[in-house]
Amino acid sequence: MSDVVTEAVTALNTKLAGASFDDTAKFVIEGEGAVMIDGSGARAGDDAATVTLTASAETFKAILEGDENPTAAFMAGKLTVDGDMGAAMKLAGVLS
Repeated sequence: MSDVVTEAVTALNTKLAGASFDDTAKFVIEGEGAVMIDGSGARAGDDAATVTLTASAETFKAILEGDENPTAAFMAGKLTVDGDMGAAMKLAGVLS
């Protein structure tokens, strides 16, 4: 597992603490690996998910740090979404 994925899991679990996310999402970080997000929190993994979001490590980091709005990243083509758009919007709300 890459350092980027390890750091992402830690950051996501901090952001998800106390939040409610009842779907299953996968965040694919290009060239690094994938992070699974569900009601239990975030973990490294590449399982099936309701929605898959794909971005570069740079874009993912900017989203986590609050420097990039997930919706704006999607509209700019920096973030792709495959699957349930409603689940993606719920996740964006948790990450913002």
